[in-house]
Amino acid sequence: MSAFDVVAPRFDSFRALPAGVPEAIRAAILKPVGPSPRLLDLGAGSGRIGAPFVAAGDNYVGIDSSSGMLREFAARTAAHGVGSPRLVQADGQQLPLRDAAFDVAMLIQIFGGLRGWRRVVGEARRVLRPGGMIVIGRTAMPAAGIDARMKQRLAAILSALGVPGDRENTREDVEDWLRSNAKSHQQVTAAAWTASRTPRAFIERHRGGRLFSALPAPVRDRAMNELGDWSNGEFGSLDARFSESHAFELQVFQFQHGKH
Repeated sequence: MSAFDVVAPRFDSFRALPAGVPEAIRAAILKPVGPSPRLLDLGAGSGRIGAPFVAAGDNYVGIDSSSGMLREFAARTAAHGVGSPRLVQADGQQLPLRDAAFDVAMLIQIFGGLRGWRRVVGEARRVLRPGGMIVIGRTAMPAAGIDARMKQRLAAILSALGVPGDRENTREDVEDWLRSNAKSHQQVTAAAWTASRTPRAFIERHRGGRLFSALPAPVRDRAMNELGDWSNGEFGSLDARFSESHAFELQVFQFQHGKH
């Protein structure tokens, strides 16, 4: 069982995007491509991004290594009566797909748990047709916002407890590689909104996160207790509320030739 299987039932509790944002992401991805594109979603997860593609009847295939996350995806679409999505459980480093099968390969919000990124990106290139696009995306938050400050503090607490720093987020490495190898690149802001954030919500979200959940229980408890004490002193209350500007940013990379 993967760590994502364990957190799948509650994954969306604190990670859901605002209403209309997934649809805006779909519109931004489809805008530069021709009619009826073949779409591959690597790291489809629980369908936060993919569900609108399924609802619209797009030629969409979702891939994820976690069967638990894919079950949540299927349940999401079934609950809305939009049909059964085409979902495949597979390792992104070795896709069971033929060469040049897709017009668009999406790698959206996956870098926090991505291992072997060169092989994953290589597979995305292999299944991409000539002239196709790789799209990566993330929620952009203020660099000095509450989430950023608490994440930095939590990292310091975990380091003091002997937990190695997280180097799994390789987004910059992936962006640099794609930018160097793509024919063209553009950044698109698919949606922007104002989010209400609290220290308590950050703690609850991270307590149930995949990487944090894998730590020994005594370490988890001590880290969250220390983070809560720090937050009370820093912000006055765990329920102090802050408004922040968020945006969903897409990086679109077009490739002239297929992978040889």
